[in-house]
Amino acid sequence: MNKFEKVVMSGKELGGYKFGVEHAMDLYASSFVHLPAEYIYEKEKLAQFQKVIESCHIYFIGYQPRIDFTGAKQVDNTMVLDFLVANEPRQLSIGPMPEGMTFVEEDELHYFLKPSGERFWFGDNEIVKMLNSQPLGIQFEVKYIGQAYGKNGSRNALDRLVKHETLQKISLKGIPDGYKLSLLLLEVEPSNRLITALTPNSQITGDEDGRIKAGLDKLHGTTEAEQVSLFEAAMIKYFSPKYNKEFKNSFPSTNLKVLQECYEKDILAVFAQICIDELPFKLFSESVKPKQYHISKHDLHNDSERKVFFGF
Repeated sequence: MNKFEKVVMSGKELGGYKFGVEHAMDLYASSFVHLPAEYIYEKEKLAQFQKVIESCHIYFIGYQPRIDFTGAKQVDNTMVLDFLVANEPRQLSIGPMPEGMTFVEEDELHYFLKPSGERFWFGDNEIVKMLNSQPLGIQFEVKYIGQAYGKNGSRNALDRLVKHETLQKISLKGIPDGYKLSLLLLEVEPSNRLITALTPNSQITGDEDGRIKAGLDKLHGTTEAEQVSLFEAAMIKYFSPKYNKEFKNSFPSTNLKVLQECYEKDILAVFAQICIDELPFKLFSESVKPKQYHISKHDLHNDSERKVFFGF
């Protein structure tokens, strides 16, 4: 869908709303980097992710199951890989094996041998993603959400995490047995979207053009720094992580500076989305069940006659 989206319903479905035009801001994560917390001090390991990291201004700190490889065997034309996931046994069946590929086990070393003589094995993120595709999945428990932006985007999430007191606090309190401290860095898509609902038979008519213009002004006038701040606040309110304090009980609010222009332009609602198929785990918290996709939705007005986006 385009930046400017229209939701058009019949009069029967959307009759009687206050205004004929309503807008919602739609913010979404478009790419990510997932890594163990200890990687933030290892520049060589970070180098492979550096290009994406530079665009990631949102970070999630949380617990992820430790995955230990315990063995592999070939059964007919299928590979069976054994793991301990949070100290519980799990298996992956992969097959059929490509023609000409052979499985080799040398002492504690396992690999596939291609006809060309090249060796091959699965990367850590590939393993996590395959395990996450099983019914039990792999779960990431969100403990803290934050952001770093700086001047004109000069700071990224990793810059903030290197000297992050809460990250150190979580680490020092101890990680549950069978788990590890992990990081999810997110890029908020800078081309944010405006979702517009055109509602027939509204109570107040005659200013539809002005309301559309105000929404477009807000769409094009919202800076990347403001988008990052809105996304952070919406996700903190949604997940309510244990170690966050701000925004858990104060979003949305007319007192928040980051929302002032949304109220001035009469934006009705804010959406913040994490809907990334490639994410190798299901995010959850004490407030949110494990899911692959998450949409944080917030009305900015309490008027029941304006609940266009969440009322039908």
